[in-house]
Amino acid sequence: MSPSPPRLLLASGNPGKLRELRAILHGLPVELVGLADVGAGEPPEVAETGVTFLDNAVEKARAYAAWSGLAAVADDSGLEVDALGGAPGVRSARYAGEGAGDKANLDKLLAALAGVPPERRSARFRCAAVLVDRELGEWHAEGTWEGRLLEAPRGTGGFGYDPVFVPDGWDLTSAEVDPATKDAASHRGRAFRALRPAIQAWAAARAGTPAHGGGTVPGGRVSPR
Repeated sequence: MSPSPPRLLLASGNPGKLRELRAILHGLPVELVGLADVGAGEPPEVAETGVTFLDNAVEKARAYAAWSGLAAVADDSGLEVDALGGAPGVRSARYAGEGAGDKANLDKLLAALAGVPPERRSARFRCAAVLVDRELGEWHAEGTWEGRLLEAPRGTGGFGYDPVFVPDGWDLTSAEVDPATKDAASHRGRAFRALRPAIQAWAAARAGTPAHGGGTVPGGRVSPR
């Protein structure tokens, strides 16, 4: 009987993000589990006080790994708008206030950009993805997705700011394409595809590691944190 694949926690409660991560990481020799699958009680609230996306991703991955006892992958991502000096940035999910929903955040963004001409509406999505195993180490990767912002939303797919984001070279917003097309091009897809070799190496090392663990994962990119 072959051994069970190591369990890897997807440290997010966002259904749209979980769908994206499962699609992007499909085929890896791991059992992907969500927060609701762990059975360790209520997951912690992570403050996300970092000044960069990588800071926040590391903070989340460490917190959920400690809570669950599993290795965890987490990401932090958001929108940087040049005309707004890089805002909303790391506050993208809380742009309209703590607990704000997608519509409130999007409405605030469009209000902030009112009157800004098309040629000055350049923006990018940025993502930092992190793998944390409390015994074997930490690895990270990053991805960006350049584009421009519309004056009004289009499309019903995706989530967050997707309905107003038109990637460079596209005529459609990232909310007007199918999930596979978005995953192939997006900041999150780029970051997690860059992290895939580290996850694969981690899985191989974990499968051959005794219960007490130890050592390092070959081929991984070790975070300096």
